[in-house]
Amino acid sequence: MEFDPAVDGMKPPGMAHNVYSSLVTPRPIGWISTISSAGVPNLAPFSFFNMVAGGPPAVMYCPSGSHVDGGPKDSLRNVMEVPEFVFNLCTVDLLEVMNATSANLPSGVDEMEEAGIEAAPSVKVRPPRVAASPINLECEVIQIVDLPPSVEDKNTMVIGKVVQIHISDDVIVDGMVDWQRLRPLARLGYFDYAGLAEVITLRRPD
Repeated sequence: MEFDPAVDGMKPPGMAHNVYSSLVTPRPIGWISTISSAGVPNLAPFSFFNMVAGGPPAVMYCPSGSHVDGGPKDSLRNVMEVPEFVFNLCTVDLLEVMNATSANLPSGVDEMEEAGIEAAPSVKVRPPRVAASPINLECEVIQIVDLPPSVEDKNTMVIGKVVQIHISDDVIVDGMVDWQRLRPLARLGYFDYAGLAEVITLRRPD
């Protein structure tokens, strides 16, 4: 199969669903906490998220589309008001509660409280962390980038510099993060997620 997304869209003939999010996979889940200028936390998972630089460390997430109440999503509006956010790594054990934070709630609702998630204070930024997440990256916004819009919605990328890192001692073994203890959750596409099936260690030739 071959198709031009500008002509055929993301659901070409013969495909049951939007196929694009299933083509670059697995992907990390950007479970992002932000806070409004009024002090209301927001927590939401993003399928478009990743590391973008190592020195200084930086990550990005894309709060594209619109809020059900109209206007930008809270995860974009908040960083425009308070230019800080936290990446909270989602594990297999946190799948259900992470999914609960993807619900379309009215603007200004605290998703952490709504989903029964314990918040932990951050060190250098104002948005709280997910206490149960074994890895948290506190970030200061470097840039908000307007991407080419879709037919229906605006596309936006938020880039943040990592200013504080939290790693649970429970996932550190012999000075390294142990993937089996961490049990990170990956996004596959459609309604599918995955944990680690096999870890392959391979050294570079140089």
